[in-house]
Amino acid sequence: MARDQPQPPNIGDLHRFLDDQLDQISAQLQGLARTRDRLEALLDAVMAISRELELPVVLNRIVTAAMDLVQARYGALGVLDEQGTGLAHFIPVGLSEQERADLGSVEFPHGRGLLGALIHRPEPLRVQEISSHPHSAGFPPGHPPMRSLLGVAISVRGEVYGDLYLADRRDGEPFDAYDESIVVALAGAAGVAIENARLFEHVRTRGEQFQRLLLPTLSDLRPYEGAAIYRPATTPAQVGGDWYDAFLLPDRACAAVIGDVGGHDLRAAAAMAQTRNMLRALLYDRRTPPSAVLTQLDHTLHAITNNPVTTACLARIEPKGSAWTLHWSTAGHLPPLLITPGRAPEYLHAEPGIPLGVDAHQPRPDHTRPLSAGSTVVFFTDGLIEHPEHPIDTSLDALARTAAAHGDLSLNDLCQALVDHHPSDGHDDMAVLALRTPLPT
Repeated sequence: MARDQPQPPNIGDLHRFLDDQLDQISAQLQGLARTRDRLEALLDAVMAISRELELPVVLNRIVTAAMDLVQARYGALGVLDEQGTGLAHFIPVGLSEQERADLGSVEFPHGRGLLGALIHRPEPLRVQEISSHPHSAGFPPGHPPMRSLLGVAISVRGEVYGDLYLADRRDGEPFDAYDESIVVALAGAAGVAIENARLFEHVRTRGEQFQRLLLPTLSDLRPYEGAAIYRPATTPAQVGGDWYDAFLLPDRACAAVIGDVGGHDLRAAAAMAQTRNMLRALLYDRRTPPSAVLTQLDHTLHAITNNPVTTACLARIEPKGSAWTLHWSTAGHLPPLLITPGRAPEYLHAEPGIPLGVDAHQPRPDHTRPLSAGSTVVFFTDGLIEHPEHPIDTSLDALARTAAAHGDLSLNDLCQALVDHHPSDGHDDMAVLALRTPLPT
C-alpha cells in the first residue's frame, strides 16, 4: 500500500501567512515604540513638575503635562476645600480667549454634578459621553461643549488634595485604559511635587518672617519723616542680608544706613543683624564723620566676626540754620537718590569707598550736600535695579523716572511705588529707605 505523499505548500497561503506574521510583528513593534515614547513623555512630565517650587506654577504644570500625555483638548485641576466636600480652587487650561470671555461671569465649579462624583469617590473615572452620565448636571451658558472625561484624584500624604480632569482627546476617540494608567502615574508624582511646593512655601514664609523680625520698625524721627520697605525676592530664595536703619542722634542729627551682606542664607541674615547692631552702637558713641564710623565698624567686624563682604551707605542729616546738610560715606554701595521739590531727581554720585570686609585699613571719603526744606533722600539696595539684560545705568535712569513721577507722595507711598515699579528682574531682595527734611512751619 502506497504511503500518502506530503502535498507541497500553497505559495499563496504561505505568502498570506508570512504577511500576517509580519503585520503582527510590525503592530507589536509600533505598540512598543508608542509605549516607550509615552513612558519617556511621562518621565519628562514628572521631571518638569518636580523642578518647580512655586505652588501655582506646579498646579498649572500638572494640568498641562497631563493634557500633553493623553493629547487632551481641555484640562483642569480642582483643589478641594478644607472639608474635602467641594472645590476651593479650579484651574482650567486649554480655553481660548473667547471661551474665557464667555465664561467670565460664571463661577468656577464647586464640585457638584459629574465633578462631584470624583470628589466623593476618589477613584479613576472615565466617561465616554458626559451628557449621558447619571451625575451629569450639564454645562453653564458659554461653556465649550465637551464629550469625554478622564478624572483622577491627586493625593498628598495619603489625603486627597484635589482632582485632575481631562476632557476630549484631540483625535476624537474616548480615553482608554492606557490613558488612565499614565495619568494615574502622573498624579502620584504630582502629589509629591505639590507637597514639596507646600513645604517650600512654608520654609520661605518662615524665612521671610525671620528676616522681617531682624529689620527695625522705624522710630519717631520728628522733625524728619522716614519710611522703609523690604520685599523678598520673587524667585526662590532664602533669607537674605539686606538691611536698613534710621534713628535720631543726641546732637539732633538723623542717622540713616542701608546695607547688603553677601549671600542668601541664615549666615547672611545673622551677619546682617550683627552688623546693624554694631553700627547703631558706634553711631551713638561717636560724633565722628560717617567715613570714620564705617572704618571703625570694619575694624570691629574684622576682629570679632567672620562675616561676608558687606556693602553699606551711612549718612547723617544735620540741621544747619533753616536748612540741612547731608553727610554720607559709602562702602561699595549704590549712591543715594535725591529728590528736591521743583527739580529732577539726581543721584549723589561721589567717590565710593571699598566694601566692609575687604581691607579695614583703606580709608573711605566723606561727602556733603546741602538740603532744602522738603527734600527726600532715597537709599536702596541693588536688588531694586539689577537686571542681567540691562546696563545698570539704564536701570538707574528708570528708577529716577519712577521717583520723579511719585516724588510728591507720602514717603510710605513713594517707597511702595519704587518697589512696585522696580526695573530689576526680581532675583534679589529689595530694601528701600527714604528720609525727608521738614517743610517750613
